[in-house]
Amino acid sequence: MIPLLDLTRIHAPINAQLKEAACRVIDHGRYILGSEVAELEQSLQAYTQSKHAITCASGSDAILLALQALQLAPGDEVITTPYTFFSTVSSIERLGLKTVFADILPGTFNINPSAIIQAITPKTRAIIAVHLFGQSADLTALKGICEKYKLFLIEDAAQSLGASWEWQKVGTFGDVGTYSFFPSKNLGGLGDGGAMVTDSATLAERLKMLRVHGMEPKYYHKYIGLNSRLDTLQAALIQVKLPHLDSYAEGRRRNAALYRELFHEVTTLTASGDFSSLESNKLVLPVECPEAFHVYNQFVIRVQRRDALRAHLNAQKIGNEVYYPVPLHLQECFTYLGYEKGDMPHSERAAETSLALPIFGELTTAEIETVASAVIEFLHSR
Repeated sequence: MIPLLDLTRIHAPINAQLKEAACRVIDHGRYILGSEVAELEQSLQAYTQSKHAITCASGSDAILLALQALQLAPGDEVITTPYTFFSTVSSIERLGLKTVFADILPGTFNINPSAIIQAITPKTRAIIAVHLFGQSADLTALKGICEKYKLFLIEDAAQSLGASWEWQKVGTFGDVGTYSFFPSKNLGGLGDGGAMVTDSATLAERLKMLRVHGMEPKYYHKYIGLNSRLDTLQAALIQVKLPHLDSYAEGRRRNAALYRELFHEVTTLTASGDFSSLESNKLVLPVECPEAFHVYNQFVIRVQRRDALRAHLNAQKIGNEVYYPVPLHLQECFTYLGYEKGDMPHSERAAETSLALPIFGELTTAEIETVASAVIEFLHSR
């Protein structure tokens, strides 16, 4: 069996340090906002080279808190991608804001700046750019759009901590950058967790208050906030893993390069970018933008007979996953937004053809070769 992700392998070299950190928190007993939380925030601030880092209970909460901190009004429009995890959009809708979708670039899966411009209206107040699968969206274009139209920029970097755009860490270009410490992420905790970074002292203070019920000092509430504190235990464990974050990325990038070598003969590029003419015996590999440093939280290929390939890999006990089978503009709960099939063609096609293969750095060369052989066998089967 080759798993999509094996956390036991990732944690094995630092197992003793993780246990020591956990025992230290158990012994001192300060389980909520203990000193380890502040220490992790300082480390994240230094790593991202941002002025402020604020932790919270999850990556989903990080987006919600970021939107709250911007103090948008009900009905204000926020443009984002339909090809992302649910919480990017649910956070907008929970606050009474209005989601406006802009389609993706088919090569990178990230939001298309040209589509954003077409979606801007007098009610547009913000953009949430998602750095999907470990690669930055086009932050040069996004910053330019936000400056021209006077819009806020939130960077959803849940899958991309450690990635960069022109050698600047993602999450640090906009008003607020958000990260996730869900166990499968680049810097995964041993439970839920999230963080936000900003260069604005005003936003940082709001975020700190909002994560504790909008309270400062105790029992005095300036905002209607959340209970969204990162547990001290999680902070201590994540702090152990943070020094290894870049080496984790190096391992995934090494495996990505090996996949590229092994898939060379079955790889194709589509001139049109719509993938409608993708040959059944070929695949498309992840596209790396020259300005981006890709950290490969996922290694996502595109194939014509995606579901049949999944069945083939499952039969050989090779881990795989579809991110995401239904784009958000077609989700049942968002029907009221008024979108229909065909409105976001690139996102819809990505949902039909994309498949994530195992990529974590602790995979052996033999395992990568086994995965590649199974995919190639399938592509040659008809």
